[in-house]
Formats: sequence, C-alpha cells, structure tokens
Amino acid sequence: MKLSFTYTALPKNLFSEVNPKKFQDPQLILYNKNLSNTLGIQHENMTTNYLVETLLGYHLPENHRPIAQAYSGHQYGNFTTLGDGRAMLLGEIISRTGERFDVHLKGSGQTPYSRNADGNATLSTMLREYIISEAMSALRIPTSRSLAVIDTGEIVCRQHPEHGAILVRVAPSHIRFGTFEYARRDGNLGTIQSLLEHTIQRHYPELINSENTALALLDAVMRRQAELITEWMRVGFIHGVMNTDNMTVSGDTIDYGPCSFMNRYDLQTVFSSIDKNGRYSYGNQPYICKWNLARFAESLLPLLSNDHKQAVALAEKTIEQFDSIYEIKWLNMMANKLGLVNVKSADKDLIFDLLSIMHRNSLDYTNTFYGLTYDLSSLEKEKKSDIDAWLLQWKKRLATSKNSIDSAQMHMKNYNPVIIPRNHLVESALKSSQNGNLDPAMSLASVLREPYQLLKNIEQYQTVPPNFDDDFQTFCGT
Repeated sequence: MKLSFTYTALPKNLFSEVNPKKFQDPQLILYNKNLSNTLGIQHENMTTNYLVETLLGYHLPENHRPIAQAYSGHQYGNFTTLGDGRAMLLGEIISRTGERFDVHLKGSGQTPYSRNADGNATLSTMLREYIISEAMSALRIPTSRSLAVIDTGEIVCRQHPEHGAILVRVAPSHIRFGTFEYARRDGNLGTIQSLLEHTIQRHYPELINSENTALALLDAVMRRQAELITEWMRVGFIHGVMNTDNMTVSGDTIDYGPCSFMNRYDLQTVFSSIDKNGRYSYGNQPYICKWNLARFAESLLPLLSNDHKQAVALAEKTIEQFDSIYEIKWLNMMANKLGLVNVKSADKDLIFDLLSIMHRNSLDYTNTFYGLTYDLSSLEKEKKSDIDAWLLQWKKRLATSKNSIDSAQMHMKNYNPVIIPRNHLVESALKSSQNGNLDPAMSLASVLREPYQLLKNIEQYQTVPPNFDDDFQTFCGT
C-alpha cells in the first residue's frame, strides 16, 4: 500500500506523531474488497497476516510515522480543544482514478489528545460504523468509507466488557471545521493561511486563482454542506452529533457515533443518548449546519479582510445565503422523491401536505415513499382519508405536467431507497456480534449494498417492531 504524506507539510502544531500500537493477535473481521480494488491496494498478493499488519501501520516507510490531528470544536454549542484521541492518520493513498484519500485508523490507542481516555474502541461500535458508512455510500451520500474492521484481541470496557477493534477508515480528508478553529486559536496567521492553501489545493483547486480565496472557500464549503444536509434529509438520516469537529470542509459525512435513521416521520426525532435537548434532531440539522458554518466563517475572518468589520460583513453576507440555497436544494430533492418535473411554487403545498399527513398518522418515512414509488396499494391500505385525498392531488399534478405515474415512478426509484439501515436491524446484528456471531452483521452489510433494489423478503427490512423507537438510544462509543 503506497502512501504519501502531504498533511505533514503543514505547521507542526496541527498534528502529533504517534506510534502504531502493537497487538499480539489481531484478526481481520471484515475487509472491503470492492473499496480496496478502487484504491488500488494489491491485497491479493498479501497473506492475511501481512495485510492486517499493513493496515495497522506496521510496514510504513522508515522515515514516516502516523499522526494524530489536532483540532478544536464547538460541542453542543460550547468551544473546546480536542484532537484525534483514539485515531491516527497512516497517510494518503491515490486511487485508481487519481483521487487522494486519507487512510485512517479509529480505535488505535492513546495519543497526545486522548484526554485521559484509553484510545480504544469496541468491536460493536466499529462494526456499526462499517455497516452504516457503507450503506450511506450505497445510498449515494458523500461519506467516509470503511476498508476493514480488525479485532485487536484485547478487551475494552464500556457499558460492559467487549472485544476491542480498529476500523480502517478512508475519507477524502479529515480536515474539519474544528481544524480551522484550532488554527485560528493558535494566533499565528501563517498557520491558518497554510491550512487554507492546503485545503484549497486538496479539495477546491478551482478556487486557487480567486480574488479572495478565503471568501471563495467559505462559499464553496457552504454549498457543499447544503447539498450534504439535503441528502441526509432525503433518506431520514440523523447524524446525532453535529459538533463542528465532526463536519468536514470537503462536505463528507464522518464520525458515525450516535447516528440513526428516522422511522416514523417527525422533525423532532432524536435517538442520541447525549443529545438531551434535541439540538441535533432530524429537523434541526439544516439550522445547525448554518450555525456551524458561522463558526467556520469566524475562523476565516483574518483571511477574509485586514479590516475586521469588512471581514465580518463578508462572512455574514455569505452565510445568510445558506437558507435560500438549502431551500432550493431541499425543494428539488422532495420533488424528485415525488416524481415532479418542472418544479412550481405550488408544489411546496403538495409536499408539506404529504409531510403533515405522515406526521399526523405516524407514517413511516421510508415506507411511505416506497409505497408511492412501487406499491400505491400499500398506502391505500392505511385507510386514511387524508392520504387518499392527497394521492388524488398528486396524480392530478402529474397529469398537468403530462407525466404519467409510470414515468414518475421510474424517476422516483433513483431517490427513494427500498431499504435503509433500520435501527433495530443494526442493533440486532451488533448484539449478535457481541455474542460471537458475526454472520448477521455481515449479512446486513451485504444487503445494504443495493438499497434501491427490490428484495423478495422486503417486509423484514421494512417492518419496525412495535414501540421499538420509544426506548431506543444510540451512544457515542468513546
């Protein structure tokens, strides 16, 4: 596995060198061969032991050591200094298509940023990230990917003792909003300038010759974030911990801790055990995204203009565009889910009427759009007069655009998944893994690779156990 190391050219206070932790008997649990092939890793020529050692960083060039990245973050609105407390960046790999990706270990032991924690991770939490991140990729949502899960052979204590594990994670980069916040707090203008230039070169090379590169980056990041949140909303995904240290400047989803998927449609849906006030609920995600972008903008102020007032004005003018940009993206997304072409302002009423019906009747978000796309009779079985009336209005709207139901549904199949990582299915698979049975986790991960394909036994992936959501909670796993 040939790695390069551009991040270490940045100022040294943005990272710390660390040593790979040695394990006596690490075992490969899951290996993503499709992703491996995309990255150009010649795993076929390696023994399993050598592959595991390579993934753990035991065969790096002599002049290179992995690094833990430093960053800050606003966690639930409060600023704190952080860093990779249980992770390390092995290096960067160039894929077969010429794209650069970080190869990153999660659960790899203590670093200078561990803050008295053990730096470890449990097998169930790393399997969880593998399953959900790969499902998100299959759902066509920008995300980090999971290359492998390795059992460390150690025992890690959280709620109860579990097998320890490392996730080998791949992402366009791990440059976060919080990385810029950390650089800004450093007080050295050269640090944040170097980070800005590195970020633009890596993720936004089209901005290199911009008149004001910091302002151009802020605008580009805002637009990518608006697109990302729109995609989360499309499939009912709830990140669960939208702190600024968990938001990437590349616009990819990372850090699958207390994440979940919404079953019954409700904007206030939240399952995270640490989100006591619903700050990061499903419906709040666009607003929190804008709040996080404002914190990112603050970190760029010295680079926006030498005049502080002008810098603030430029930042505010840019951030205030978020609402309209997101609204347009969200409206077009919902129109695609309903097969509407040539979106009209009146379509807002049709969309909000459906969402209101779904909320009043506690309808399942994914299943409702599945019914519209594949099986209208499944909605008619709900025996809800308001859904029947809405269906008539929807069909009338399609007719006015000379769009048949068949052609609309063909279009909708690209936007409405048949299956998602249902919370109860994920939890059941993880519970089995804790008892030594990995088959359910592997089977679920396999099924979720094709979320837009019809399955013969579809009901088992659509039916949520009664009252499951009432007591369900997700945990961060640290």
